[in-house]
Amino acid sequence: MRLLVLGGTHHVGRAVVETALARGDDVTTLTRGASGPSASGALALHADRTDPGMLRAALGAASWDAVIDTWSGAPAVVGDAATLLKDRAGHYGYVSSRSVYRWPTPPGADESAPVVDGDPADTGSEDYAAAKRGGELAAVEAFGNRALLARAGLILGPYEIVGRMPWWLGRIDRGGEVLAPGPPERPLQLIDCRDLAGWMLSAAGRGLGGTFNTVSQPGHATMASLLEAAIRVTGSGARLIWVSPEVIEAAGIEAWTELPIWLPPTGEAAGMHAGDVTAAYAAGLTCRPVEETIAATWQWIQAEGYPPARPGRPGPGLDPEKERQVLGSLPA
Repeated sequence: MRLLVLGGTHHVGRAVVETALARGDDVTTLTRGASGPSASGALALHADRTDPGMLRAALGAASWDAVIDTWSGAPAVVGDAATLLKDRAGHYGYVSSRSVYRWPTPPGADESAPVVDGDPADTGSEDYAAAKRGGELAAVEAFGNRALLARAGLILGPYEIVGRMPWWLGRIDRGGEVLAPGPPERPLQLIDCRDLAGWMLSAAGRGLGGTFNTVSQPGHATMASLLEAAIRVTGSGARLIWVSPEVIEAAGIEAWTELPIWLPPTGEAAGMHAGDVTAAYAAGLTCRPVEETIAATWQWIQAEGYPPARPGRPGPGLDPEKERQVLGSLPA
């Protein structure tokens, strides 16, 4: 099919472009041209999407079978693109987030769970959840039931600029005793960016619209299976020291940020690894083993290096001295 990817140089966007090209699709990308070149074989267009005039000039009068949009900023930018393309494309796939659900998201929540307020005309929200919800509304306003809202959960895999799995791989590669957040059997929900890309492309080809929680089944991986896979792929001699949620909390260590991916199994965040994905799986979503995701991430890091820190945002991961202090305080 003729595909337009709004984005396309990192993480989900890059995975979409590479997957589409491998399928034989005719791919056009629209980027600012600031994050590196688009994949060989794609027609690369450049514009600052926040300028509607530049967007119109870059896209010209072309048409496409489907559009996939990875935008995570101001919803009005989604609205500008979707409005411009509503009569020139048959499908609009928007990479959204399970963050749109009101906090705390209860375990087992499906797509009918309450969502945050969002404004499709918002030009500058700093609230990620509200921005994603506004983007959803903007896509639906323009495309109606031809819009696909992919509410992704934790997205891992190669090209991950957030740096969650890269941090764990780097820490394990350094070796020694590694603070491993327990319990080891803590179930995880995640999705490889390549699986998300493949499913969205399949949905576009089928003309599938609607809203879907796009992440693995709960327990697709565990903290133990994830970290043990990281040890194997790096060839590290690291030793995992499992630490209870109670000790982590008492030490003032922040889940998710200082210990990327991990969330305690109880409390407000418990539902973040326990969403209902029945609809997406019924619509054909499949998720590869976590070991393949981690191996591909390590291969990417070896080839291209660790992702740079994002401007204005703290990087993920636990300070080495803090880790040593906590491990040193554990009973022998």
